[in-house]
Amino acid sequence: MVLLSGVVGGISLTVGALLAVTSLAGHAAGAWVSPEPLSPGLLGAAMVGVAPALFTVGKARVWEEARGLVLPLAIVLVGLFAVSLLNGGTLQAVHGGPLFLALFSLGWVAVLGLLALAAVVCLAAQYRRPAPPSGAAGRTPLAPLPGWSKPLLAVLGSGWLGIGAGLLAFPAFWGPLVPWTVNRADAQGLGVWALALGVGVLGSLVEDDLARVRPALTAVPAVALAAAVLLAVHARSVDWASGPGVSLLALVTGLFATGVAGRVLLARTGP
Repeated sequence: MVLLSGVVGGISLTVGALLAVTSLAGHAAGAWVSPEPLSPGLLGAAMVGVAPALFTVGKARVWEEARGLVLPLAIVLVGLFAVSLLNGGTLQAVHGGPLFLALFSLGWVAVLGLLALAAVVCLAAQYRRPAPPSGAAGRTPLAPLPGWSKPLLAVLGSGWLGIGAGLLAFPAFWGPLVPWTVNRADAQGLGVWALALGVGVLGSLVEDDLARVRPALTAVPAVALAAAVLLAVHARSVDWASGPGVSLLALVTGLFATGVAGRVLLARTGP
């Protein structure tokens, strides 16, 4: 699991930086054809944001301290691979894009397929291992979530989860509600990441221990900050006055505030 996280972290950092930088320059360089550069840029920003946290998975003492990040990671890998196959007709290699993007799209599908398979195998192997007794070290909560934070986390997680599930399962209906122009592949790709974020936030409620979601607390504000940079650069492409635009702003802000607040509260617990 540690090896998988490190490999995905390295790939996410390089590929995500490519997608984000080209989007900032005004070009859509994703694996599939996109009507605007914002969507592939946001996918890249999310990959860049989560990469540093993936490198910290090896510091976890027990599975409970890593699953808050690893389970959403598996959702992203399997989900993006499925979206790429379902929208194979829009891949750069099939659509007849530039040579570099055509080769990139082929590598995208191949690498995602291998990583998705590895994630499923690693999770199956992990859950075959017996869990430690309830009173063992690593199972006792070290920093329980404050009571006031739980309703806020429930609303934030449900928002991301609902939007992600809608975009992924019903892109024809939910895609037009995105406050910028997207196609089916864009809507479902963004839906995968939104779904993973929702699972991660709601998973923190299940863990009820800031120490157990330490890697996720590193990823959440970084993803929000990277996404905010892309949205700011492409602000003219986003319909901020619409309901979805306001909701997006609230969800990204909530994600950043959640990560920062969690890190501060965890730091107050001491070593």
